[in-house]
Amino acid sequence: MTGHSVLQVPVPQLEPFVRARTLHHDPSYLAADPAFVHAHVTALAPFADALTDDVERRVAAIAADTAPFDFVLARMDRFPDGTLYLVPEPDGAFRAMTARLAAEFPEFPPYAGAFPEVVPHLTLDLLSDDVFEESTLALLGDAIPARCRAERLDLVWYEPGAVEVRRSWRLG
Repeated sequence: MTGHSVLQVPVPQLEPFVRARTLHHDPSYLAADPAFVHAHVTALAPFADALTDDVERRVAAIAADTAPFDFVLARMDRFPDGTLYLVPEPDGAFRAMTARLAAEFPEFPPYAGAFPEVVPHLTLDLLSDDVFEESTLALLGDAIPARCRAERLDLVWYEPGAVEVRRSWRLG
């Protein structure tokens, strides 16, 4: 199996930008599913590929116990690998959600345990010969600051040519 599942919070305010960058970098990850929002903040990845009744019930309980929350995306940063991202501020609700999901599903540590600290973020772009921080900010234009509200948690499937939402839960 070449795909993987992710629990993520959609950010529709930045969908046009992130969808365009997905098309630029790898169109095989463009979703035909109208429910799919490419712009997102990851809550837990990788996640269970099979959505059993037990897994569904446990995720639903965490989503129901998580009140919707507001955040702003205005500040860009970058990871050491050159990934450019926006920082959700405040980020405490994202950190709490990830911690609860990771505690409930210890077999799925965030990012497979690759990083000592999970940094909530919305991926924008990847530095390259033709992508710079300045060019990304110019492309974003007046899309930031983006005032956002986390209202749902999506279980999505990522596989080239087959990106889709498998299940959604309302927060609160």
